[in-house]
Formats: sequence, C-alpha cells, structure tokens
Amino acid sequence: MQFLPTISVKAGRYLPSRWDVLAALIVLGFLILFTSTSDLLVQPFSTLAAKPISLDPSHLPEYAARTALRMLIALGFSLVFTFTYATLAAKSARAGALLIPLLDILQSVPILGFISVTVVFFLSLAPGRILGAELAAVFAIFTSQAWNMAFSFYQSLRTVPAELTEAGQLFGLNAWARFWRIEAPFAMPQLIWNMMMSMSGGWFFVVAAEAVTVGHTTFALPGVGSYIAAAIAERNLSAIYWAIGAMLVVILIYDQLLFRPLVAWADRFRFDQQQSEDPPQSWVLTVVRRSQLLTALVTPFAALMQKTYRLAPPRAPGRLKAVQVISPRAADFLWNGLLVVVTVAALWRIGVFAEKNLSLGEIAQAGALGFITALRVLILIALASVIWVPIGIYVGLRPGLAQIVQPIAQFLAAFPANLLFPLAVSLIVTFELNPDIWLSPLMVLGTQWYILFNVIAGASTLPLELRDVSTNLGIAGWLWWKKVALPGVFPFYVTGAITASGGSWNAAIVAEVASWGSRTLHAHGLGAYIADATVSGNFHRIVLGIAVMSVYVTLINRLFWRRLYWYAERRFRLA
Repeated sequence: MQFLPTISVKAGRYLPSRWDVLAALIVLGFLILFTSTSDLLVQPFSTLAAKPISLDPSHLPEYAARTALRMLIALGFSLVFTFTYATLAAKSARAGALLIPLLDILQSVPILGFISVTVVFFLSLAPGRILGAELAAVFAIFTSQAWNMAFSFYQSLRTVPAELTEAGQLFGLNAWARFWRIEAPFAMPQLIWNMMMSMSGGWFFVVAAEAVTVGHTTFALPGVGSYIAAAIAERNLSAIYWAIGAMLVVILIYDQLLFRPLVAWADRFRFDQQQSEDPPQSWVLTVVRRSQLLTALVTPFAALMQKTYRLAPPRAPGRLKAVQVISPRAADFLWNGLLVVVTVAALWRIGVFAEKNLSLGEIAQAGALGFITALRVLILIALASVIWVPIGIYVGLRPGLAQIVQPIAQFLAAFPANLLFPLAVSLIVTFELNPDIWLSPLMVLGTQWYILFNVIAGASTLPLELRDVSTNLGIAGWLWWKKVALPGVFPFYVTGAITASGGSWNAAIVAEVASWGSRTLHAHGLGAYIADATVSGNFHRIVLGIAVMSVYVTLINRLFWRRLYWYAERRFRLA
C-alpha cells in the first residue's frame, strides 16, 4: 500500500492562505505608493516651475496617486487631532469653555486664510525643496478635514449613555481603558461617516490646496487639484472630464479599501441588544480578519494595549491632598481670569493692528459683505436640511441601501465647485442672470453632505428595540417622525448642521468668485472679498476678512447652533 504525503491540520494553519496573499498585495500596494513619492520630496523647488502641470491624461494616474496620498496623510493627522482635542474639550469643562469656541473660529477660517498665513512658514521649513510646498498642501487639506471630525467626536463623547459609563466604573476600568473600550467604540460609527465627509471635504478644496497663489508666491504641486486649475485656466473641457473620472476612481478605491471596511467593522459597536438585520459587508474586512499575516503583525500591539488596560490608576494620598489645596470655585475663578486676560490682550493687539492698517470704511464694508454671506448660508442650510434629513433617515435605516449610497454621496460631496464654473459662468452670461443669486448654490454644493452623512450615521445607530416598539404600538406617519425618527437623529443632525454651516462659509471663497478662462464673475460677499485679497496679496484685507468671518460664525454658533447642541445633549441622549 502506498501512502501519499499529508500535511497535518495544525501545520496547515501556518501555511499562507489566499487571504494572506490578498493582504500582502494590499500592504505592498500602500508601501509602493508611499515610497514612489517620497523621493520627490527632496527635489529642488525650482522643478515645479520647470515642469508645469500637463493636461495629458496619461499623467493623471501619477497626479491622482499623489493627491490621494496627501489626503491620507492629512486624514491621519486629523484623526490624531480629533482624539486629543475633542477628548480634552469633552472631559474638561474648563478646557471645553475655551476649546469649543476656538473650534468654531478655526472652522470659520477659510482655507485660503490658512494658506496665506502659513505658506511662507512651511516653505521655510525646507528651503529650496518641494517638501515645504507638500507640507503646506497637507496642512491646507488638514484644515478642511479636522474640524468636522472633532465636532463629531466631541458630540459623541458628550452623549455616551450613562449605563455604559457606570458599567466601566463597576468593572474598575481606568480612564485609558474606558476611553478605548467604551467611549471611542460608542463614537466610532458617527466618526467613520464624518471621516468620509472629511475626505470628501479635502477633495472639495483640493484646487486651493495644490495650486497656490498668495501675492508673489505661486506654485502648483502635481495633483488632481492643480490639473483642474490648469484645465479651468485653459478652458479645456475634455481635461475637466478626465479629472472627474480620476476623482471617481480614487474615491471608489478609498471606499473599497478604507471606508467600507471601517463601516462594516464599526457595526459591532452599535448600542443595541439585537444583531443588525442586514449588517454591512466588506471583502477587505474579511481579508483582514482571515489573514494570518496581519494577525501576526497586530498581535503584539493588541497585547500591549491589553496590558495598559490593566494598569491601575496611581494612588498617592499626598498628591491628592495637594490637588485639593485649591477649591474648584477658586480654580474656576483663576481660569476665567486667565481667559479674560488673554481676550483683552488679543483685542488690544487687534485694535492696534486695525488702527494702523484699516479704516472704519473698510471695516464697515467687510461687515456688510459678511452679513450678505451669512444670509446665503442660513437660507441654504435650511433648504438642505429640509431635503436631506428625511432622505438620510430613510437611507440610514436600511444598511444595504446605505452601502450603495455611500460611494455616490462621497463622490458628490467631493465634487469641487470649480468644476461647475464652466456651466455656471456660461448660464449666467447667456441668460444675463444675477451672480449674487445664481452663484449661491455653489456654496452648499459640498457642505450639504455634512447633514446627510451625520443623519445617516444617526439613523443607522437607532436601537432595533426602539423600532420594534414603535411598530408594535402602531406608531406611523407623522407621529413616527415626531416621536422616533427626528428625536433619534437630532443630536447627529445638529453636529452635521454646525459643520455644514462652517463649511459653507469656507466654500464662499470658491463660490462667490467663478472663473472660466478670462471671464470672471463676482458675487457680493465676504468670500469674494477674501479671495480677491488673497490673489492680490493684500495681507491686511485678508486678516480683516478672516476676522469678520470668524466673528459672524462664532456669534451664529453661540446664539443658535450651540443652543440646539445643548438641547440635544440634555433631551435626546440615549440614557
């Protein structure tokens, strides 16, 4: 009898499987993407001018890869910023009193404002090298991503159900373990949907981030944004169509390799006692879970995290007594006093700057233009809310439909307003329309999706028990919307509306000035004021425009949106 060689089951577990091969290919692809562009960072800055952007479609794969890498790096920094900044604001009442208004101001500063102020700084970090320009572009993309994610994470941390917090305390988890085992998982579904929106927001402003013109400083980094800027300048419609196709391909790749796996993974963190009826699926997540190679790579990190979870909080009675020397009331008084001093010093510096460089007429003009832009923003956000809240609830309650809508919404949210300039300018000129009215929709083109994405995230996390109870009680029609759907998504809607409002102010800089070839249309507003000042290099007007925009956004947020935020936090938390 002849025996065939066999492999034991135990030995077979250590042999590479098809999942390991797929995982290795994915990891290898990312490594090639990083290494293929790293050598370009040390090239002389002069090569950008010597090698201008080509509208030949054969260059688009390289341009798309470089733009995608910049966005991925910026998204990583945005995630680090979110976990630190938003957590500190949510955990500390004193810090939150400063950090949240500061976040309002930061999201109101347009991307051109950040670029005009920081571009010289980043170029000086790597004199004569492309690295400085790359850092400036990544930072500009970061400013279009981070604020939305921070607001989302802050809102989730503030609405963690009380029973989850109590469970963590009963199990004796330290603060670090509670954050990673309870709070971050609870916030993860909404954060991931806002990460998608932030990535799309980066695409929306990619032209301003890669093709920079601030006074006498001009450069165009190889990328889809610079390609679009060159196509608009040359009125090349075929190149614009190629750019749209390249964007669609990159967004689909990001959806398949990053966001769809994250959405499927985050489904395990639903605050629900029943399993999802139609859980989202992802082939990449299946590869990750079944790959022995990736399991071996992440096992040491997982073991290290487990050890940190078991660390007991330090007990030092002497230190506790030292902390209690200052009463909470005295600490609040000192903190508020410090804020007053800082505010007075800032106002004094602003006053000195305004007295030397600005006239009352200029300040009044900027204030009036800001009021016009504010009216546009409020009207557009109201219209977007009426349209997208019902649609978002409908999609969020159907995971299968959400997977279909997900890449489509990402693409629409990423569609830069600049790509509609040919159509907008042609229609306005042909039919002699008023730019003040017909350029306005471009402001909400990319920001309306903040509302949709957040409402989808909120509807997808509604407990199945709540839906079953409403069905058993026969709650339907308007009563169902009033008592179940709208209250359930209201905290998520407020987060989306705040970021959509701030994003619309940012979008004003590219929506109130539309160019197609040599023809340029201006709408009256603060966005056009800042855009013109940036092109001309008028630093004083740039600062004035940013300051006025920050004042408007801060006042609107504090008087309207923040009140809704507090109401949602108290009235509709899952506790």
